[in-house]
Amino acid sequence: MRQGEPGYKARSPDAAALFVLSGRPAITGALGFTAGCAAYFALPAEPSALWAAGLAVLALAGLLAARSIPRGAALSLAALALLALAAGLTRAQHRSHSLGAGPAPALTYGRPMPVTGWLEAVERNSRGRARLSIRLPRQNGAPARRVRVLAAEPHLSPGSAVSILAVLERPRRAPVPGSYDFRFNAYFAGIVGSGFAIAPLEAGPVLDQDAPARAVARWRWQIAGHLRARLPGRNGAMAAALLTGDRSGLTPEVSATLRAAGLGHVLAISGMHMALFAGGVFLILRFGFAAITPWARRFDAAGPAAIGALLAGAGYFILSGGAIPTQRAFLMAAAVLTGVLVGRRALSLHTLALAMIFVLALQPEAVRAAGFHMSFAAVAALIACADIWRQKRRPAAPLDFGRGSLAALGGLSLASVIAGFATSGFAAFHFHRIAGFGLIGNLLAMPVFTFIVMPAGVAALFLMPFGLDQPALYVMSLGLDLMFAVADRVAGAPGALQPVIAAPGWVLPLYACAFVAVLLGRGLVRLGGAGLALAALAAWSLAPAPDLFVTEGGVVVARAPEVAAQQWSVSSRRRNRFAVTVFLERRGVRARPDLAALHCDDLGCSASSGASGNGLRYAVLDSPLDWREDCRRNRLVVLMAPLPVWLQRDCSALLLDQAWLEARGGTLIWTRGGAIERVQTVSAPGGDRPWQRVPANTRRPNED
Repeated sequence: MRQGEPGYKARSPDAAALFVLSGRPAITGALGFTAGCAAYFALPAEPSALWAAGLAVLALAGLLAARSIPRGAALSLAALALLALAAGLTRAQHRSHSLGAGPAPALTYGRPMPVTGWLEAVERNSRGRARLSIRLPRQNGAPARRVRVLAAEPHLSPGSAVSILAVLERPRRAPVPGSYDFRFNAYFAGIVGSGFAIAPLEAGPVLDQDAPARAVARWRWQIAGHLRARLPGRNGAMAAALLTGDRSGLTPEVSATLRAAGLGHVLAISGMHMALFAGGVFLILRFGFAAITPWARRFDAAGPAAIGALLAGAGYFILSGGAIPTQRAFLMAAAVLTGVLVGRRALSLHTLALAMIFVLALQPEAVRAAGFHMSFAAVAALIACADIWRQKRRPAAPLDFGRGSLAALGGLSLASVIAGFATSGFAAFHFHRIAGFGLIGNLLAMPVFTFIVMPAGVAALFLMPFGLDQPALYVMSLGLDLMFAVADRVAGAPGALQPVIAAPGWVLPLYACAFVAVLLGRGLVRLGGAGLALAALAAWSLAPAPDLFVTEGGVVVARAPEVAAQQWSVSSRRRNRFAVTVFLERRGVRARPDLAALHCDDLGCSASSGASGNGLRYAVLDSPLDWREDCRRNRLVVLMAPLPVWLQRDCSALLLDQAWLEARGGTLIWTRGGAIERVQTVSAPGGDRPWQRVPANTRRPNED
């Protein structure tokens, strides 16, 4: 029966077709590619390349089968998602192995050694010290590698050839299971060592490598220094961060204030910054070309304005350092401006999907970054809401300045609400805190940032080569004063920053799937996504907390007996303080832990965790002497010396010796009724991922 005939009844599309976005392959491919990248990095051991090949063959078989059956659209899209998953898995594995290819720089860890290269970046801290990023000379086409050294304030600028005497160490792994993995991020950033200088930085031998990168580093440093000189204090540091991406002048107190006020996102140059920069240039150029009456009567002013804005956006992308949110923002801006040139609307979820694929194709490791999650979540939510508003909006009213201003402020406020709501879950997962009054801070500060700070900053950049930037910087400084006034007031309110307990690792992918279903699905799919999101949040809050944590250095953090549930004790306050702090922050605890009530002798100490009668007894030993007696009396024994495996079999307790802790890192322990129920470590036993391997050309003094 055809449409229009009596008795015709339209069939509703099936749930599968709705879930894959009504046949939009770009978004399906982007989701599959993202899942493939995430799956590779989540695996405990290195997968075989045959897995990706098998998935690709299965996907191709599905595509062929879909062509031979009626209504095979859903099967085609499922096969496309599977093929994209295989492609993401393959690209992530290729990227991981390619970064380890080529000769490694000859480094000796643990003792002074000269480091020669060129100064890439300088990050200052509040103690008058600076963390220097020094890029090492390339060797036979190997990937770029660098070291980070804590030293005195340098007198040389980035881009200069330098030499320094420093003590380096290998990048450390995550201190707590599930926390920020320094070794993983250092591997993909090309950082092969970090440490401290024992002599001042000096000029090094002349280099004939990386000339474009050195020129960009020098350019960024000069502009950032000019901004800090013209606007002293935190206004100058903030201007440099917004316009060049250089945060070296920002103190930890300023960054903490912005985060507590919910304004920490302005420090990451992303879609809002790129839109204000490129959009402002586009509007200025379009009005300028339109003002040339003879030319404007023959040509459309939008085309040249879009080209100029695209070039300006590319310059801003280079100047800002090209971080992951900036990459996504530039790709979106380029798509929109290209749409202006060809006369089509380009701001859509399809464009966002292509940008996601492009970013992950370049840097698959970005799938684990907080900036990737929050940036794409915010833009996806804004585009989806814009599509709904575009379908339901009323016809445009006659131009009225007052009504237009109110509409602009209302739209900006609504965008802040949507973006804040879309990113709140991801922010809580990554940073373990929530800005309680972040919505208020954004509603008060973002109009100032949008209409005063960034436009004045854009004008200052264009006027800077002519020496006429001071008036624009003065206006920008006034806007920053207003923004900081709001941030100080909001951050100073009681309860402005609420700690959140860390979620289990599986909560994030579950919440991400729910977010995609709510955002892109329809009907029952969207309702199911909302239910899945609530289930993820409920599981997050109800997940059992670990009862003990053993650092890689053998310090035990345990629930203190006979006190509140959030009170913790440590076996030592002098060692592994950073790992202890990270663990307590992940449990939402800011207070200093108590010293455990230890019973010590010449061989070690013992104590109890939890409430009396239900706690677990543990011992911390410095020597393996009399370990059998400690194994008999305790349920957990931490031994700061290696013990042969065949002897460990005689221990009825869980024995974590030095070899265990060095191989697996920090260890979380869950107990029930005084017995150990589950153990989780930083490194999986037998894991051999590329970022965990020791480069062949590096050694420690005792490895000579």
